Amino acid sequence: MIEVSALSVRLGEREVLTGVDLSVRRGEWLAIIGPNGAGKSTLLKAVMGLVRHRGTVVVDGRAAATLRPRDRARLVAYAPQAPSLPPDMTVLDYALLGRTPYIPYLGRESRRDREVTASVLERLDLTGFAARRVGELSGGERQRVVLARALAQEAPALLLDEPTTALDLGHQQQVLELVDRLRVADGLTVVTTLHDLTLAGQYADRLLLLADGHAVATGPPAQVLTGKLVGEHFDARVEITPGPGGRPVVHLLRGAT
Repeated sequence: MIEVSALSVRLGEREVLTGVDLSVRRGEWLAIIGPNGAGKSTLLKAVMGLVRHRGTVVVDGRAAATLRPRDRARLVAYAPQAPSLPPDMTVLDYALLGRTPYIPYLGRESRRDREVTASVLERLDLTGFAARRVGELSGGERQRVVLARALAQEAPALLLDEPTTALDLGHQQQVLELVDRLRVADGLTVVTTLHDLTLAGQYADRLLLLADGHAVATGPPAQVLTGKLVGEHFDARVEITPGPGGRPVVHLLRGAT
């Protein structure tokens, strides 16, 4: 669904990404992990065409550089880490923004646009919030609204930048379980950045480890989340144990310094 080859990004004087390759199969969940400043968010933005880059990005067999923004938005939906949420906009109106790629210039949303958005709100258990103002919502509710806008695009690929940021443990689980259910039900391709290594290992099919702008490891969670790799690239002393289904769980060890 998504192929990235030799992708590099320079922001100012800094080379943020250098020669990154990745491949995400249709229906797969790829989690991008790495220490702060590794280039995780920049990689998502490059796939979306939001930052200038070298190298190639192919989405659903089409070179992303040849796609108009509206066409790209019909293939890939993106939820940034810190989206701008107009506090006075209603949940329904914010979610309707996801239909922008289908609305003619200077036009208005159609009956189908409203039907699609209403269906998404229902699936995310947000129907009762449709008339609420975004500024009145809790952190977990806002995360679901951001996800609703992305899902309203009806794109086959979903890019989520740190979808669990600032959420408590219960809301982190709710958001990730919801994404996983929708992925299975709709055959979505999901790419997320995640700080929590255990969460990444529990939910993703494959991991991509970035460090200093380079892809240093990729593969199943148990292959990437090893004591050696985590210790080397996160400067942390950890123990990795098998969790449910054999997926790795990362434990910090005391006395690391």
